[in-house]
Amino acid sequence: MAQQAYMTETGSGGSGPERPGSRLRRLTRRLLTGWRGDPRVWRRGLFLAVLGLLLAAVMLLHSRIPNRVGNLGSLTETFLPWLGVAIPVLLILGVLRKSAPALIAVLLPAIVWLNLFGGLLTDKSGGGGDLMVATHNVNADNPAPAVTARDVAASGADVLALEELAPSAVPVYERALGGTYRYHAVVGTVGLWSKYPMTGARAVDIKLGWERAMRATVATPKGPLAVYVAHMPSVRVKVKAGFTAWQRDKSADALGEAIADEPLRRVVLLGDLNGTMNDRSLNAVTSQLRSTQGAAGSGFGFSWPASFPMARIDQIMVRGVAPESSWTLPRTGSDHLPVAARVNVDTSS
Repeated sequence: MAQQAYMTETGSGGSGPERPGSRLRRLTRRLLTGWRGDPRVWRRGLFLAVLGLLLAAVMLLHSRIPNRVGNLGSLTETFLPWLGVAIPVLLILGVLRKSAPALIAVLLPAIVWLNLFGGLLTDKSGGGGDLMVATHNVNADNPAPAVTARDVAASGADVLALEELAPSAVPVYERALGGTYRYHAVVGTVGLWSKYPMTGARAVDIKLGWERAMRATVATPKGPLAVYVAHMPSVRVKVKAGFTAWQRDKSADALGEAIADEPLRRVVLLGDLNGTMNDRSLNAVTSQLRSTQGAAGSGFGFSWPASFPMARIDQIMVRGVAPESSWTLPRTGSDHLPVAARVNVDTSS
C-alpha cells in the first residue's frame, strides 16, 4: 500500500524524486528566459564584445606584434594556442549577461583559432615509417640519469638525441644506453645515440662560445641521413626586461645557416629549441624544415614543463624525409617530456 501511495503521489505531480535531467533543463530555461522581446539584449555586454574582437585581433595579427619591447611578439606566439581558453569563458559570460553582441563577437576568435590550430585537433598519424627518432632534454639536475636513459631507450627509437648532458652524468648515460645503441657521440652538452653506423660527428657553431649543437651522418638501411642535435639558449620572462631571448634568436639564425649549407638531401633536427613553431624568431630554422608533430601528430604535443605541459619547445623537424607519426613519451626524471616520431627515410615510393 505504501508503494502504491508513493506511485500515485508522484504520478499526480507530487513530491517524488527529481529526474536527473530536470535540474539542468530548468537552469537552461532560466538562462534563456527573457531573451525574446527584450531590446536590452543588444545593448548589454558591449565590453565583452570588445574583448572578443580584441582576442580575435591578437590571434589574427600575432605576427604584427612587435618584438622591440620585451620580445612581446615571440612571447605571445609561444603561448598562442592557450588564447583559445578565453573563448568558452567569453561565451559563458555572454550567455549569463544575455548579450547578443557578446555572443556574435565570440564567433570571430573561435573561427580564427580553428583556422590556426584546428588541424592539430585531428589525428594525422599513420602506421608506417622505416625509422624512429626521439629527443629528450634530460635536465642537468636529473636525480636518476640511468633510469631516464633506460626509459627513453625502451621507446624503441633507432636514433636518440639527448640535451643538457651534465659532464658528470655522461658516463652514466653511456653505460645505460650502450647495450641498445652501438654507436654514439657526445659534443659538449648534447649527444646522439644510434643503432646504425654514425660518422662525421662534429660540433655546430651556434654562436654561444661553448658547444650545444652537433651534426652527424647516420647510415640508415634506407640511405644516409644528416642528423642535427641542438639545445638553444634558454629564454626568460622578466618583469623589467620582458621575454629575453636575444641569445636564443642569434643561435637559431646560426643553426639555420648550418642547415641551409647541409649537402645531404635528407635532414632531421632533434632538440630543445626553447621555442615553438609559431615563434617568428625561429624562422631561420622553421622555414626550412617540417615539424613532425604538425605534419603527422595528434594534438599539440606539448612537452614543457613536464608537470603541466603548456608549450612544445622540444622539436623533431625534417627535410627530405616523410613524417608518419609523432608523439610525446612518458615523463622521466626531467622537467621536459621526451618526444618521438616515425619517418620514412625512403621517399621514392
